[in-house]
Amino acid sequence: MQVTVECQKRPEGSKPNALRRSGLIPVVLYGHKGTESLSLTMPVKKAEVLLRESSVNNTLIDLNIPEISWSGKTLLKEVQKHPWKNSLYHLSFFAVAAHGDLDIEVPLHFVGEAAGVKQDGGLLDPVLTQLQVRCAPESIPDSIEIDVSNMQVGDALHLNELVLPPGVTTSGEPDQVIVSVLPPQITPEPTETEEATESE
Repeated sequence: MQVTVECQKRPEGSKPNALRRSGLIPVVLYGHKGTESLSLTMPVKKAEVLLRESSVNNTLIDLNIPEISWSGKTLLKEVQKHPWKNSLYHLSFFAVAAHGDLDIEVPLHFVGEAAGVKQDGGLLDPVLTQLQVRCAPESIPDSIEIDVSNMQVGDALHLNELVLPPGVTTSGEPDQVIVSVLPPQITPEPTETEEATESE
């Protein structure tokens, strides 16, 4: 999924708290020109919509800055919130076009119901919920789907068995367990002492 947002240059000498009071949030863009950073602003309401549509270090975002005629593909790298109000405080973007392949975390999405859960009462145990992958900016997957339908009790899916989308690789340990099906949880029968205590 790709998202488009627009930012404005931050006025010289503006104070972050004053910007927030006026309904704007401070934004920084890195990577668009070497080590330079660019101070920007974005309306808080648009930032809130952005966070509903994207996730940190995963969603490719088309960022436009009309005042300097710059646009490019970026990743949302950091979201800062107020310590106790939980309101948005600051956003950081990173321009990716000139930086080759990216190392990012992608959520894992388990689909289907494992046979060992459905038929034998086992318990699906996702060991990983995200996976560190490397890919080009245009190949970032929203998530990686894993079909667990055929997994029986005692089965485990390892990293080297995972089918990744085209252009996506991972450098994790091949024998890393991603998900397994545990045996049913057996509740121990109450002892005579426990039964006597309950009857009392």
